[in-house]
Amino acid sequence: MPRSGNAAWWCRGVLIAVALLYVFVFLVLPLAAVFQGALANGLADYARALINPDVRAAVWLTLVIALITVPLNLVFGLVASWCLGRFRFPGRSIIITLIDLPFSVSPVVAGLILVLVFGNIGVLGPFLEAHGIQVIFAVPGMVLATMFVTFPFIARELIPLAEAQGNEEEEAAATLGGSFLQTFRHVTLPRLRWALLYGVLLCNARALGEFGAVSVVSGKVPGLTNTLSLEVQTLYDAYQVQSAFAAASILAALAIVTLLVKSFLEWRHRDELHATRRIRTAEAVSQ
Repeated sequence: MPRSGNAAWWCRGVLIAVALLYVFVFLVLPLAAVFQGALANGLADYARALINPDVRAAVWLTLVIALITVPLNLVFGLVASWCLGRFRFPGRSIIITLIDLPFSVSPVVAGLILVLVFGNIGVLGPFLEAHGIQVIFAVPGMVLATMFVTFPFIARELIPLAEAQGNEEEEAAATLGGSFLQTFRHVTLPRLRWALLYGVLLCNARALGEFGAVSVVSGKVPGLTNTLSLEVQTLYDAYQVQSAFAAASILAALAIVTLLVKSFLEWRHRDELHATRRIRTAEAVSQ
């Protein structure tokens, strides 16, 4: 027995050391390199890089796209969780599979699909051009691209939880005279709130950092259609390395803030979130 205990202790120690090494090499070290590169020439140059008009425009555009994308995906996630979590109907499994499609499609391919649909030579291109509507190489196309890649995040957090909880409480509220909005506000939403917040955080983080799909449809015009991630590449390609690191540090800071909020939610409501994941895994296996 002592030998077995010793072996188990050494095994745990080695696994923990390997995990910490991976975290340090692939997460901590790159983040440290970003901030070190951003501050390499001092705080004055770092501040000048951050107040550059193109960088400020990129930050603003990134936030605007996230502010448009996340609420739209939030509405879809709530509607999808209500319909797919409560009802059984032909084609339900197909819809769930389609919701997961952005997980398996390359973001670059997603951007190309949007070009083929909304571009000048695309399916809807002549109609849009005739009405003076520009989607590709403009903000609407960037919003569509970001929506595509972030589409599943909120819905896939809510659907399994809504399905597991059932609709008995909603039916009871309706029996007592509650309207649809009253039932949704006082019964449905409180039961989904933490999974909803968790999904919104993931969706927002993905929207802020999206590069592949947006790069295809944006045109990469500095100050106009460059998001923050695209601006980093533009600055780096122009050999403005310190400015590129400064812009990247903003993305890194946003990622750290998102991670801290996510970690707090996981700690504060870990049982509910873990139950959601188990339900989702069981549902995936059953399909």
